[in-house]
Amino acid sequence: MNIESSSRRALVTGASSGIGAATALRLTSEGWQVFAVARRAEKLEHLAEQEGIVPVVCDVTDAGQVASLLETVTEAGGIDTLINNAGGALGVDSVAQSSAEDWRWMYEVNVLGTLNVTQAFLPMLRAHGEGTVLNLTSTAGTVAYEGGAGYNAAKFGQHSLTSVLRLEEAEHNIRVIEVQPGMVRTDEFAAKRMRGDAAAAEKVYAGVEKPLVAEDVAEIITHAVTVPHHVNLDQIVVRPVAQAAQHKVIRKG
Repeated sequence: MNIESSSRRALVTGASSGIGAATALRLTSEGWQVFAVARRAEKLEHLAEQEGIVPVVCDVTDAGQVASLLETVTEAGGIDTLINNAGGALGVDSVAQSSAEDWRWMYEVNVLGTLNVTQAFLPMLRAHGEGTVLNLTSTAGTVAYEGGAGYNAAKFGQHSLTSVLRLEEAEHNIRVIEVQPGMVRTDEFAAKRMRGDAAAAEKVYAGVEKPLVAEDVAEIITHAVTVPHHVNLDQIVVRPVAQAAQHKVIRKG
């Protein structure tokens, strides 16, 4: 499991599919060594044979599993870059009708998961001298919309965490980057949010000729963490051209 000491090294959470998997693959194509982290071992199997990727099973909301993750990564040579990608949305209910359990899940995976992993790896990143933390949030973390309250609340929280982290860690020469995607079509995000209702998930993208895809966001993440370390792309908002704003999407047909 040891990785080359001369390579750039990253840990990517939520790496079993979507943006996380695309990011792990893109980084390795650029010569990086990547720890691909996700809850589901079977979902990591497609990455296991990829040169430069070390799959690690871990639930980022479980502090004990995160401690084991830190031990595994330390023994294998450590990292200089942490990419907190794990997250998700559940439901599109109004505030009046939403479930506290849905809100709790979204807060735990988006906010506390980011907190758990960041706290665990900050000492390693500080010791490196030129560490990077990149948090994948969302445009939902800065603009509220109807039916999005639970996800908005979680992503606003993650956005705030990221902003404070940047202020606190600058003295340790850790750059903190936030990538805020808008509409991204992936295999699982909308399906999860719509509780497996394929028709409802498909309606999210209906008529949008070119929504972003995971590889688009992975390219941006890779660029942000590979520019010279003194360059900090603090906040990157990325949407498809068809999504002029959170509330304005061009749909054809």
